[in-house]
Amino acid sequence: MRNPAPSGLASIFSMNSSPLTPSAPRFRGPVLAGTLIAATLCGCTMMPAYQRPSAPVSAQFPGLAVTNESRAADIAWGNFFAEERLKSLINLALSNNLDLRVAVLNVEESRAEYRITRSASFPAVEGSGSYARSHAAGLDTREWNASLGTTAWELDLFGRVRSLNRQALEKYFATAEARRSEQVSLIAQVATEYLTLRETEELLALSRQTLQAVRESYTLNKATFDAGASSELDLRESESQVQTAQINVTTYERQQAEARNYLTLLIGCPLPADLPPPRAFSGTNLVADIPAGLPSELLERRPDILEAEHTLLAANADIGAARAAFFPTVTLTASVGTQSAQLSRLFGAGTGVWSFAPQVTAPLFTGGQNLANLEAAKVTKRIEVADYQHAIETAFREVSDALVDVVSYVQQIDEQAALVSTQQRRYELANLRYRQGDDTYLNALAAQQDLFTAQQSLIQSQFNKVASQISLYKAVGGGWQ
Repeated sequence: MRNPAPSGLASIFSMNSSPLTPSAPRFRGPVLAGTLIAATLCGCTMMPAYQRPSAPVSAQFPGLAVTNESRAADIAWGNFFAEERLKSLINLALSNNLDLRVAVLNVEESRAEYRITRSASFPAVEGSGSYARSHAAGLDTREWNASLGTTAWELDLFGRVRSLNRQALEKYFATAEARRSEQVSLIAQVATEYLTLRETEELLALSRQTLQAVRESYTLNKATFDAGASSELDLRESESQVQTAQINVTTYERQQAEARNYLTLLIGCPLPADLPPPRAFSGTNLVADIPAGLPSELLERRPDILEAEHTLLAANADIGAARAAFFPTVTLTASVGTQSAQLSRLFGAGTGVWSFAPQVTAPLFTGGQNLANLEAAKVTKRIEVADYQHAIETAFREVSDALVDVVSYVQQIDEQAALVSTQQRRYELANLRYRQGDDTYLNALAAQQDLFTAQQSLIQSQFNKVASQISLYKAVGGGWQ
């Protein structure tokens, strides 16, 4: 009479296929063998049915109209960046960067680990040969053996091995997506740091130009002071302006060197001397305009989201392996060969030998270990669900911020350019009035400082606009093709 299964097992071992319970009716002879083979080949596992978690974000980015334009993630980085000098640097980084090289090696390692795990699905067949000679009671005995066989091959009735295979496969996929994510980040880093270098070069040139101008003003003030036509206050104001301009030059020289050093680290070699010439930093065609698309496209295109989903699928497979641990494990050990006292008759008639030794191991008492493993696997899956949804939320925020930045900086550049024009005219008038003796040097000094600040802000806005376009390209998952 069959013993009823504990009621708690019903919820633990719910599967997609027909339910399996620890107790089963007895089978005899060929019926049992056929049942085992059929169960092995049917491919049933105890993994829960996977359903992609809902995306905890809006169906559309804020303030963005839906378009039918091509997906930004499908735009290769070579088509997104327009400057040949920058493309050359990115190619160098993709070839030499050590972080990306480690990510590629991690993929190869993960693929090898998957192949190791998958090998458990197949019986390991080994061949062996031996010769033994002994002497006892005045008799010499010799024995030659040759055989083929497999040892302890698990008959995967409850999908434990298949679940572990799926887990290893999903980890391999996750590692591959991590490599793609590393490539996207590297391309964005190289482009942004190259722009940083170009920005410091522009600011350094502006600072040197300003230093030259204030030195000329100081020379004029010193001459008028020596002639008794101006006060020492005007002279000291002019002198402090020269010192401030010199500090700005030193600051931007340091920032330029640091930006060059970091760019060298990213590309993995010194900056080549034969790079193509750069485009104008203030140009509007350094990168291509890209469509943002829809949040749902991030789930299929952004590598870090895909990595999180594959990690979630691996956790889902781990639940199947934990469930299968509650059921018996069936292993087969078998061999076939030949045995003879003479080598010449080793493969002759009547020398054949064989053995077949199936073994069933049932978990009768594990001190709660199997239940704890199953609970841990379920908790891990819930953690991975949260990580997956968090990755989606982060991606949504990054795209939304980048969209706001791109539109804002385009408008800000126009406003900043108008301010520079106004401050330039103001400085010209203030300087003219000072030279004509109609105004104090303090007003001319203030006008010159405000002009320099406005010119600095314009260069920074030009950098921020292109940097935000690069951030948008990275945020939508572009750059891995």
